[in-house]
Amino acid sequence: MSKVIIAIGSNTCPAVHVQWASQWLSHTFHDVRLSRTLWTPDIKGTGRYYMNRLAIATTTLSREAVEQLLKETEARTGRNPDRVTLDLDLMQYDDTRYHLKDWPRPYIQQLIPDIL
Repeated sequence: MSKVIIAIGSNTCPAVHVQWASQWLSHTFHDVRLSRTLWTPDIKGTGRYYMNRLAIATTTLSREAVEQLLKETEARTGRNPDRVTLDLDLMQYDDTRYHLKDWPRPYIQQLIPDIL
């Protein structure tokens, strides 16, 4: 089994989408632990707010399969460039970190202790 850390975010009906994603992850992966949720301003300065959460889990899927599944799930919720219904980013797969520019962000640093 491989360990994964997944970042969850939404700026469109965020409470609904983050809760749905949390349940979906719990049914799709094993040993899922979720952080609390946190509101954060859009890093692009648009004035919109995102609800964010982190999840840690285990899986038998390959990194590529996990990433494809996350992107397909985003698309299923109607995500487009202007409407982020759901943002699911694979932050870590086993010992390899991804989205390196996101790791130092305050919301990641605040939420990571919740799941480790």
